[in-house]
Amino acid sequence: MIGMQVAIDGPASAGKSTVAKLIAQKLGFTYIDTGAMYRACTFLARSHGLDYGDEAGILALVEQTGIELRNIAGQQHVLVGTRDISHEIRKPEISAKVSQVAALSGVRQKMVSLQRQMAGKVDVVMDGRDIGTTVLPDAQVKIFLVASARSRAQRRMLDLEEQGIKTTKTVAEIEADIAARDYKDSHRAISPLKKAVDAVEIDTTSMTIAEVVNKILRQIKKSQKKLQKRG
Repeated sequence: MIGMQVAIDGPASAGKSTVAKLIAQKLGFTYIDTGAMYRACTFLARSHGLDYGDEAGILALVEQTGIELRNIAGQQHVLVGTRDISHEIRKPEISAKVSQVAALSGVRQKMVSLQRQMAGKVDVVMDGRDIGTTVLPDAQVKIFLVASARSRAQRRMLDLEEQGIKTTKTVAEIEADIAARDYKDSHRAISPLKKAVDAVEIDTTSMTIAEVVNKILRQIKKSQKKLQKRG
């Protein structure tokens, strides 16, 4: 038997990671940020001077260094080899290219395999763009977060400021970047961004983080009660 699986999908800056982390903490579940893994692949390509379409080269680097998600003092850190790249992968230059790398079929196959291994048989909260449709299609709880492009751009700007990452872009320019990424993610040939047919959609545009978390927790509790009745 697998553990409880919670899949949280949605476009860039819809609040997936923030919400998923809080839910995992509240329930004592394992949290897996799949987007960070694709960012790590993008970082490897950039740091080694590879073309972002060089699938074979990127996969070779992944095999050589490995990608690890490690919980340190309650925070998820991303490592390639022994190097912690948690901060570097959030920089605008990585955000600008991650969709291109994530669209490579070989890279997606490798990451999905790793993600399923990480999920294993534990209770897990996993966020990304194809969790409910591809990575964990049998997840008991599937959530699809949406929000207006402007609100997501404002959140992205705040996130960058809080992380001390400087950007010369305006909110309007970030909004345009997000819209472009939405298009790329939803139109890629392999595992495109889309809502699973059995996912609950939540528009977070006018909601606080606490409100979103509580709404998802209610869905999880409903699912847990159903499982208990069956068991």
